[in-house]
Amino acid sequence: MNNTSFFFDERCFWHSTGLHVVTLPVGGWVQPPSGAAHAENPETKRRLKNLLDVSGLSAHLRHASAAPASEADLLRVHDQRYLARFKDLSDNGGGMLGDEAPLGPGSYEIACLSAGLACAAVESVLTGDCVNAYSLGRPPGHHCLPDTPMGFCFLANIAIAIERAKAIMNVGKIAVVDWDVHHGNGTQHIFYQRGDVLTISLHQDGCFPAGYGGETDTGVGEGDGANINIPLMAGAGHDAWLYAFDRIVMPALTRFKPDLIIVACGYDASAMDPLGRMLLHSESYRSMTSKIQLAARELCAGRLVMVHEGGYSEAYVPFCGLAVMEQLCGFKTEVTDPLLSFIEQQQPRDTFNRVQCALIDELAHALKL
Repeated sequence: MNNTSFFFDERCFWHSTGLHVVTLPVGGWVQPPSGAAHAENPETKRRLKNLLDVSGLSAHLRHASAAPASEADLLRVHDQRYLARFKDLSDNGGGMLGDEAPLGPGSYEIACLSAGLACAAVESVLTGDCVNAYSLGRPPGHHCLPDTPMGFCFLANIAIAIERAKAIMNVGKIAVVDWDVHHGNGTQHIFYQRGDVLTISLHQDGCFPAGYGGETDTGVGEGDGANINIPLMAGAGHDAWLYAFDRIVMPALTRFKPDLIIVACGYDASAMDPLGRMLLHSESYRSMTSKIQLAARELCAGRLVMVHEGGYSEAYVPFCGLAVMEQLCGFKTEVTDPLLSFIEQQQPRDTFNRVQCALIDELAHALKL
């Protein structure tokens, strides 16, 4: 049995976000771009895949594509009128579907493929075809609401994969750990009243959605206690993020006892990202992956799925992603992170860490962890 499956399709790189500079539409006072334009462009993901190949790590992975998510899969999460509006705009050349949601011709079908990759990754782990899996899809999904796109996201990839797995495989409890620098608001919204899906989001306080932290939002009804938000101060680095894992994430997973763990795997909390103000490095992602693997082994026979979300530094996302993939499959390449020592020198001082850790302790106490 292959230990790690890697789900990928070149067509996901063909999703177009139009003419932008980072996130600003070109026009008026905004000049045309000189490089890759919109922040959510193919290069970060393509360069990650390239580094897996040239480093030799790809030889240690089971590679696969997948069928697009079906209409039935989408309708378990999304409103039919929204899907029709999305497809109509995609069929007619693209445009802006909502706030921070630009798309091009064919983006509907590509988004369905991105969701399908996440579905296949989940199914491969649940069937025992592999122990863990990584889905490198695009566009991302964790901000998308049932009837509204948001933050570059058009379909709620992880939620679609969860609902499909529950419908056809009768899986029980699933935990979602979102370490993207931005709050996983779409996933939270979809499962906020559910007790069978634990949603945990570590994110930069107030970053996106703008002004949101969410530490008091813990779910309602049957979902009371099944939603956890860990807003971290801008500038938080390696030690603070790992402390949050040890103090809140790991105990929460142990208390919940999931049958499967899914990670919303964004790399935009790295020190090099243009859309976040955090100080993580590649070894931070390796360490977080190791901790999640340990929880998965102890709680759910190792069943773990990583679904790629954000991360907008073309130069640095590949090194963070490679560290995650090396940890997942247990093979270390000869690649060294050329920015690791530079970022390590930028880590917060002890005074900052004491304040941040005290806030984490306070939140853990409120959550009875």
